[in-house]
Amino acid sequence: MPVQTAVVGSAAGLHARPAALIAEKAEELGVEVYLALPGDEPVDADSALMIMTLGAAKGDTVEVSGDDAAAVATIAALVEQDLDA
Repeated sequence: MPVQTAVVGSAAGLHARPAALIAEKAEELGVEVYLALPGDEPVDADSALMIMTLGAAKGDTVEVSGDDAAAVATIAALVEQDLDA
C-alpha cells in the first residue's frame, strides 16, 4: 500500500473547510484513501468528519495511504495546500 507523508498547509489545520475539500476529492477518486497522524489509526479520507477528528494543525505531518499511488499523491497535495485561501 503506497504511503506518502504530507505537512498540513492550511493555516487553521484540517478543520471544516479543508476537510470538506479533501473528502470531496477523495470521494471523486473512487478508491480508498486514508489519513493518519504518525502512530495513530488511519481514518477514511472521504469523510470530512473523520478527517477533523485527527485534530491536525498547520505544520503537522500526516500520513496519506491507499491502494492507488496517484490517488495518494493527489490527496497528499491537497493536505499540503492552504485550503483556507
